[in-house]
Amino acid sequence: MLAIGSSSTFGTGASAPSLTYPARLEALLRARIAREDVVVVNAGIPGETADATLDRFARLLAQERFDLAIWQVGTNDALRGVAPDEFAARLERGVALARDGRVPLLVVDPQYFPGIPDRVAYERTVRLVGDLAEARGVAVLRRYDVMRAWADRSEAHLASMLSGDRFHMGDAGYACLADLIADALVGADGRTAFAE
Repeated sequence: MLAIGSSSTFGTGASAPSLTYPARLEALLRARIAREDVVVVNAGIPGETADATLDRFARLLAQERFDLAIWQVGTNDALRGVAPDEFAARLERGVALARDGRVPLLVVDPQYFPGIPDRVAYERTVRLVGDLAEARGVAVLRRYDVMRAWADRSEAHLASMLSGDRFHMGDAGYACLADLIADALVGADGRTAFAE
């Protein structure tokens, strides 16, 4: 299984590599489907935009067969002001790469954080990720909505899920993200949404 994206995939803000969401997801999946051969490759690079991720995604898919790819995308593009049509084209390319490689894809949309500089533009990117993924029949995990719900519960609750920079997720946030993804991938009956 491939986890690709930027700092949230890499695990910036986690207190140890074992507490990143890919590492936690691997442990959760091994326990839930009782298989020790489940491996989640962490291919996260902090600060990366979708364009750079796509080049790596293409190379990785050419080198190895994955049962599933999880693509965390959009935060850096939104913060750097990448034009919506440009960003949409990059999303389309990522979906096409996964389809051509016959790899099921789960897209994770941008994170919510208290200091979003231009919320209107940022939320446009969030919607674009969800809308395009759904239109192409790609599963999407709506992380932004989950994190907004944390903030709506209380600022203290959101802060407990973030690292000290109040931008990246912290250990608790990554644990929750891994749980959400595991829930999306493994049903109550232990059947998985990816190839075994």
